[in-house]
Amino acid sequence: MKIVHYINQFFGGIGGEDKADEPLSFSEKAIGPARGMQQLLGDQHQIVTAVCGDNYFNSYQEKIATEVVEFCRKEGAGLFIAGPAFNAGRYGQACGALCAAVKENLGIPAITGLFHGNPVLDIYKKNAYIFPTTETASGMSDALSKMARFSLKLINGETLGPAVDEGYFPRGIRRDVFRKEDGAKRSVEMLLRKMAGEEFLTEIPIFVLEKISPAQLRKPLEEARVAIVTVGGIVPMGNPDRIRSFGAEKWGAYDFGGALDLKGGDYETIHGGYNPNFANSNPNYVVPVNLLRDFEKNGIIGNLHPVFYSTAGVGGAVETCQKTGAEISKALLEAEVDAVILTAT
Repeated sequence: MKIVHYINQFFGGIGGEDKADEPLSFSEKAIGPARGMQQLLGDQHQIVTAVCGDNYFNSYQEKIATEVVEFCRKEGAGLFIAGPAFNAGRYGQACGALCAAVKENLGIPAITGLFHGNPVLDIYKKNAYIFPTTETASGMSDALSKMARFSLKLINGETLGPAVDEGYFPRGIRRDVFRKEDGAKRSVEMLLRKMAGEEFLTEIPIFVLEKISPAQLRKPLEEARVAIVTVGGIVPMGNPDRIRSFGAEKWGAYDFGGALDLKGGDYETIHGGYNPNFANSNPNYVVPVNLLRDFEKNGIIGNLHPVFYSTAGVGGAVETCQKTGAEISKALLEAEVDAVILTAT
């Protein structure tokens, strides 16, 4: 079978963030992780590779998706594989979106791998077979092995079991099956195991996201004290609080006093998920002190709080992000801040 495998510029051996704007290209050879997949699937199947920079894909998503679909059609691909992307945001978005496009337009199966905390998982889990991975590429070998085993089952036309048996994230698809015991007996048995503190597996898993209603501004904006909070990783030079660039568990509060803007050379970004050059040369791209000073001067806001709050949002666990949010919120309330500008990357 002919298989198309999509990877980003890093795994394609082109470069890191400095090459994130690399346009889409195709190779008749297996490159990077696709080589490992080729070895696992065997020489009777041929893998060809599509490579694109993360920034370029996310800037031209529809165009790239169309070109990848046409490449799969031209190659006569019977299977599409992307990544794995682990916990990478832009790469994960590319893998998910391309799997969805290929499945929708060509009707062929699509497989990728993501960390369970990757934000694009919930968006694309219905469009692809997505296998759980580690946060980083340290788990590449295991991820490829799981994806390869499942790929061979698809290629060979084997009967697939439920997601929990096959190892991919559930896609929200339920099929009727016959069970020996009726539902009443099964549910009581699960309840007894739960009450006894034993492990049990529900037949209808429900994941509920917490809904947060936006707070209402209690005074006119022209009278409000406004603060800046960012997950873009802007910190004073040298990163005095030693905030991690990936999976940060801390945050910092930085007083810029009466400055009209933030100067490159005084501040830097430690965020591990985007090209730092522009933010390092002009930190106001991420922490817009200059613009809010103009708003303050022109009476659009009351005043700018002289402290900004910062962490690196890439790869953050949900529980850690909730803790960080609660701590920063407490600090904002103590500073009598009325409104917040929250900037990302």
